[in-house]
Amino acid sequence: MRILTVIGNRPQFIKAAAVSPRLRTVGSEVLVHTGQHFDDELSAVFFAELGLPEPDRQLGVAGGSNTSQLSRMLAALEPVLDDVAPDAVLVYGDTNSTLAGALAAAQRDLSVAHVEAGMRSYDRTMPEELNRVLTDHLSSLLLCSSPQGLENLRREGVAGELVEVGDVMVDVAAQVQPRARRRRELLEARRLQAGEYLLVTAHRAGNVDVPERLARLSELLLGLDRPAILPLHPRTRLRLEAAGLLSGLEHAPHLQVTAPLGYIETMALLTGAQAVLTDSGGLQKEAYLAGVRCLTLRPSTEWVETVATGWNQLVDLDAEAVREALAAPLPADRPSLYGDGRAGERVVAALQRLAA
Repeated sequence: MRILTVIGNRPQFIKAAAVSPRLRTVGSEVLVHTGQHFDDELSAVFFAELGLPEPDRQLGVAGGSNTSQLSRMLAALEPVLDDVAPDAVLVYGDTNSTLAGALAAAQRDLSVAHVEAGMRSYDRTMPEELNRVLTDHLSSLLLCSSPQGLENLRREGVAGELVEVGDVMVDVAAQVQPRARRRRELLEARRLQAGEYLLVTAHRAGNVDVPERLARLSELLLGLDRPAILPLHPRTRLRLEAAGLLSGLEHAPHLQVTAPLGYIETMALLTGAQAVLTDSGGLQKEAYLAGVRCLTLRPSTEWVETVATGWNQLVDLDAEAVREALAAPLPADRPSLYGDGRAGERVVAALQRLAA
């Protein structure tokens, strides 16, 4: 079995860490990094911390519009597919790298396996929603994180095989979060007390590329009534600088604005936080797994199960909604939504059946 895996951003590095090492014990894998996250703090550090094999191919495709980036990824993947001639192409999640890998493979009549298939926010203004829907309809093997994903795909009538494997991020979280929870020196180094601060991230185009929403985001952050740490995605930093909003955030006494953080430090800050404010799908799920309240800075989410349980609330950029959510009691129960931590094994077994 020869699998070509396409990855390009932080959540995909984490997910691949649950699959690639197992995959290489039963077959061969060519790991392709598109370069979508080219910053070392968003890329290389995750390979080192998670034990993910170094990429076999680096495409170096970064920046530009979604359309431009997708077209350049397709052009760069074409000779790689010719050279590797894989039995199948494995993609994760909902990024431009995901869709590029799936489309390049499908155009060559190669099998596509999609990890995290079937997730839906039903907000077609989000590039990620378009990417995941199109990838699912290109895929031969749809590997779902939850029963909700299966239900969505059955309703859409996709052509590929559906398999519920659980969530590969549970596998990684089960290994990393207990260790990260013990790393309280990482909080102390930033003068933070466990349970008394907020972890904030924002990078979605709908929040940072729209001037009005970027201004609302800045106003919301400046109005927080407790300590918060804000690791800035490079694109978010650029947008804030261009809008003249960065300096105000950097000088706010309750905010710590930092460069992007590695996975271990991020998980230490997550597990110690009172709550997470984010527009990241991955961090919403990681907060749920850690038993930390999440306030999602979007009007919709693909991780609807976390909202249904009450651990995640959709506050968009509404400061009053944030205040009310932070004051509310946490739910009494936190059911296991995304499997038993053995999703990586099931993904590899499904790939073996696909390639047989």
